[in-house]
Amino acid sequence: MIIFPCAKINLGLNVVERRPDGYHNLQTVFFPVPICDALEIKTMDEHFPSAVACDLKVTGNAVECNEADNLIVKAYNMIAADFDIPRVHAHLYKNIPSQAGLGGGSSDAAFMIRLLDQRFRINIGNAAMESYAARLGADCPFFISAEPAYAEGIGEILSPVNITDHNLKGHTLVVVKPDVAVSTKEAFSHIKPCQPEVCCRDVVAMPVEEWKSLLKNDFEDSVFSFHPQLKEIKERLYAFGATYAQMSGSGSSLFGIFNSKVDKEEAEKAFADCRTFVIDF
Repeated sequence: MIIFPCAKINLGLNVVERRPDGYHNLQTVFFPVPICDALEIKTMDEHFPSAVACDLKVTGNAVECNEADNLIVKAYNMIAADFDIPRVHAHLYKNIPSQAGLGGGSSDAAFMIRLLDQRFRINIGNAAMESYAARLGADCPFFISAEPAYAEGIGEILSPVNITDHNLKGHTLVVVKPDVAVSTKEAFSHIKPCQPEVCCRDVVAMPVEEWKSLLKNDFEDSVFSFHPQLKEIKERLYAFGATYAQMSGSGSSLFGIFNSKVDKEEAEKAFADCRTFVIDF
């Protein structure tokens, strides 16, 4: 059985306060985008000599962690601890760029929970799957439904937000991933938590033309100070005609929203030094 974990972008990302536990409370809008991995599982024969219950093979983009630390394996072990499911072979084809602010690892974990639930008819239910996913990462619960959502807390408190039919239909999204890795430590190093003038949930209900002055990613100032080439890419997106441009998450991907169709070849040429994805809404 196969499933296709999707990526996400953040439409606005505000760090509003530091928590007593050392984490930060956020406000953001998660928006799913069809940049996808492929994840397949097959039941392992009972006689197959495997030392692990979830035997993972990764192809496509390199993943910089060992098998036991991969969130797909952790998701399997977590579900297997509570439900009687067989051992599996898992194959992940990695297409979503890593360390990009696109949520690829979190998506793989959440979709593994969904895949196990479907394949072995566990019937966990979305709310319980979101609870399991939250144990693996703050943005993992979003990928259980993978629908646009307003997120609070550390990213795990979700509520619906409906924006596509109002103001993104007919637009084109260009996602640009340079060969830059951004660490979480770097991203938080210069952050000064504060409440935004207008909540991102309210901004995304407005026409895209109004977003530039109101919708912010608070990580940009910090990350751009370490990686000025990311700021330059954002400026290039605007020069290329974007109505709105922003870094996603803590980077290093950036995206531009265009109010008309973008030619894929022209976009790839304009950002030839990066991986470029063109998506029509």
